[in-house]
Amino acid sequence: MRATEGLPAGEGRSAGEVRRADGGAPADEALPAGAEVPTGEGAPASGRDTVAEVVRQWRAVYPGLDTGPMEIIGRINRCAALLQQAEDAPLGRAGLTRPEFDLLGALRRTGRELTPGELARETFSSGAAVTKRLKQLGARGLVERRGDPRDRRVARVRLTGAGRDTVDGVLPAQLAHESAVLSGLGGAARGELVPLLAELLGRLEGRPGTPRA
Repeated sequence: MRATEGLPAGEGRSAGEVRRADGGAPADEALPAGAEVPTGEGAPASGRDTVAEVVRQWRAVYPGLDTGPMEIIGRINRCAALLQQAEDAPLGRAGLTRPEFDLLGALRRTGRELTPGELARETFSSGAAVTKRLKQLGARGLVERRGDPRDRRVARVRLTGAGRDTVDGVLPAQLAHESAVLSGLGGAARGELVPLLAELLGRLEGRPGTPRA
């Protein structure tokens, strides 16, 4: 059961009217009258939290159910949806998607040619997805492929001059934009958040069968 699910129809509103934690409701939309918002140390600075309302509704339906996982995973999902909308603005202006930029970035930061398989591992994507993105980037003149002289079955990918210039032009703007998105969090809060997210991500990435993009 996920925090992104709504209440069943008949609980005072239809299922389609219930808030969702995965980006279904605008971030600045006020909670309904009477909604319970966390207070104290765990309360959001804005006093609004769509996940808190979803959890409150589920607790009303199932009073004995442990909704603790919803409060974490629901908020991660909600943040991910909102951050994806916000942080990809500079990429959109450059005509790139996030997965495309990740491929270009992998080639730029490693500083060497990579095989499609290596790019899949670097960007945690499927081979089919990487092949499709490389074709699109190649058509735009941002990457080029060449055969490995030692093994004709292997293809190697490298940035073109235009691809390198694209990464170097977009990255500073992207980082500045992401800093602005996180400006509401103080340095201490960021310092606490980084190791917690790193631990969770490490555990999830280490699980067999973790899906790839």
